[in-house]
Amino acid sequence: MIKSFLNSTDDKSAITKREILKACIKHNHCSIADLSKTLGISVPTVTKLILELISDGYIQDDGKIGTSGGRRPSIYGLNPAAGYFLGIDVARQHFHIAVSDFKGEIIHFIQDIEFVLEANADSFRNMCALIKEETGKANISWDKVLGVGISLSGRVNPEKGFSLTYFVSDDIPLKDLFQKELDVPVTIENDSRAMAYGEYMSLGKDANPNMLFINLSWGLGMGIIVNGELYYGTSGFSGEIGHFPLLDNDVICRCGKIGCLETGASGSALKHWILKKLSEGRQSSLSKLDDIRLHNILEAIEAGDVLAIEGIGQIGETLGRGIAGLINIFNPGLVVIGGRLIVGRDYLMLPIKTAVNRLSLSKVSADTKLRFSKLDRRAASTGNCLLSRGKLLGVI
Repeated sequence: MIKSFLNSTDDKSAITKREILKACIKHNHCSIADLSKTLGISVPTVTKLILELISDGYIQDDGKIGTSGGRRPSIYGLNPAAGYFLGIDVARQHFHIAVSDFKGEIIHFIQDIEFVLEANADSFRNMCALIKEETGKANISWDKVLGVGISLSGRVNPEKGFSLTYFVSDDIPLKDLFQKELDVPVTIENDSRAMAYGEYMSLGKDANPNMLFINLSWGLGMGIIVNGELYYGTSGFSGEIGHFPLLDNDVICRCGKIGCLETGASGSALKHWILKKLSEGRQSSLSKLDDIRLHNILEAIEAGDVLAIEGIGQIGETLGRGIAGLINIFNPGLVVIGGRLIVGRDYLMLPIKTAVNRLSLSKVSADTKLRFSKLDRRAASTGNCLLSRGKLLGVI
C-alpha cells in the first residue's frame, strides 16, 4: 500500500518530502545543498528528511560528485525499487500492461492480453482481477504497486474520472470503480493523450514543449502538448481531431455526423476503401479472404500488396491535409504520428509530407518536424505509468 506521506495534503513534512522527490525527478540527482537552496529550507531540515526518505526506501545515496576543491558532497536520487506504477492501455479486444519502477523506467511490458471491456461493473471487476493476475506473473508484488494509470479510447475526463465510451453510472465515476477493485490510486486518461505524454517524456532532451501526437489506429485521435504540459480543454475532451468536419464525402461517421476527418483517415476508413476497391474488381492478396480485418490489411501492406499500399497512401494524403491545418493553427515544433497504421512507414509518411508541404503555410511549418512514434505500441501504457507517478507525487 501507499506510504502515508504520499497521500498527505496538509502535513508540512510530507509535502516537503514530495518536493524532494519532485526535485530528484527533475534533476535526476540532488545534493543536500542544492535541495536546501531550491526548496528554501535549512540544511539540517533537508538532511533529516533525506535520512527519513532513505530509511523508508524512497531515496538512495548515489555517491559523491566532483568539485573544484574541498570536500565532495553526496548526491541523492530516487530508489528504483521503492515501488512500481502500472500503465494499462485498453484497446477494443485486448489490453497492454507496462510496469515502471520508481524512477520511471519501464521494466516490464505485457502485450495483447485478450479481454473485451464492456460498460458494466462486472466487466471492470473481471479486468481488475486479470490485471492483478498478470502483474503477479511478472513477479511484481501487488503491495509494491503505488499507482495505476488506465487509458481508454473516446472521450475521457481525467479530472472527474468519467468515460463517455465506457459509461456505467452518473453516480460512480469509472476511476472510482477501478480504484475500489485495485485498492491503489488510479488515474484514467484518453488513449491519445496518454500516448502523447509517453512519447514526449521518452524524448528527453530532444522533446519539443509544443508537440502534437496523432493516433492513427481504427479511429483517429490526438494528444496536445503545450509548453511541456498536456492540454485538456475546458471539459477535458480536447484532441478530437477525428471528428473535425474537414471532408466533403457525405460519409456518416460513428459519431453520427457527416464529413469527419476520421471517415477518410483511419483504420476504419482504410478498410472501407479496400472493400470498395475489391467490390469494383481490383485484385489483391486480400481477395481470397472471406472476412477482411484491419490486421489483414496491415499485413498486406508489409508484404508489398499493391492495393493495400495504394490504400495507405490515400489515408496519408487525407491525413496530411488535416495535419497541414493543425500546423497552421498550433505552429507546433513537432508532430508525432503513432498508432497501428504506422506499419505503412514511407508509404504513409511520403503522402503526408507532400500534403503538408502543399497546403500548410511555409513560414508556419518551416520549424515543424514530422516523425513516427518512437514507442509504437508501448506509447500509451508508458504514458499511463508516468502520468500515474506524476499525479501521485504532484509533479503534474
